[in-house]
Amino acid sequence: MTTLHASGLHLGYERTPVVHDVSLTIAPGRVTALIGPNGSGKSTVLRSLARLHPIGSGDVTIRTTGSAAPANPAAPAAPATSTRALSAREFARTVTLLSQSRPHPSGLSVREIVAYGRHPHRRRFASLTDSDRAAIDKALELTGTARMADRSVDQLSGGELQRVWLATCLAQETGVLLLDEPTNHLDLRYQVEILDLMRDLADDHGTAVGVVLHDLNHAAAVADDIVLLSQGRIRSAGTCEEVFTAEVLTEVYGLPITTRLDDDTGIVRIEALPRRRRPARATAQLARAV
Repeated sequence: MTTLHASGLHLGYERTPVVHDVSLTIAPGRVTALIGPNGSGKSTVLRSLARLHPIGSGDVTIRTTGSAAPANPAAPAAPATSTRALSAREFARTVTLLSQSRPHPSGLSVREIVAYGRHPHRRRFASLTDSDRAAIDKALELTGTARMADRSVDQLSGGELQRVWLATCLAQETGVLLLDEPTNHLDLRYQVEILDLMRDLADDHGTAVGVVLHDLNHAAAVADDIVLLSQGRIRSAGTCEEVFTAEVLTEVYGLPITTRLDDDTGIVRIEALPRRRRPARATAQLARAV
């Protein structure tokens, strides 16, 4: 079980600061969703966790234990290691990222693409082992891409290719899975399947899942923990019920937003009303919030 923890992150682009003093934890067996308006810094934070964006100040540490909770609570916790101290191979065996921008390969089969996920576990130029093949088959099965394993990626739709790249991440067999807008370019069915897969990885395999989502209802449906960013700072963090309040969301997004607890599912539902459909009280609420 692996925990990824960020403390006091300050991030920027050249001399322009964009993220200020952000601390968060991606915990094993839990899904943590980073949400916020465009430009709030959520993807920059995720990329810094994956060592793809330089950290101005602060640190990201990783801690690995044998189980989600120590058998003896009084026992000392496993030591945390700064991710900067890990080699590229060591880090890739522990953390993987499904990013928004990925290469579009040509002339390769789906299985060959997914096999790239095994590179951190293989010696240079070594052939695939039985354990490599088992990991690839499992990743194909989990993502529903096994039936297309021998097809060329040139024949795939954008949504199908998205699932192939996710399978590549799963074949890497890491304790931490980071995803940046994984439901982009997917139809409704596959959006739900990706959300289900995130929950399965956390619940059944103890994976620590961190995900950036724009759709607040997707975040409410899948996440245990929510981190709401606004202008590069954490505005609110906690459970869905704690973060998804009409007052906070209206303030952050700058339009009237209502929230309610669905009686059938027990999930918070979020709704933003178009201007011409807003009741007078919603307009008054927005004026107070901003």
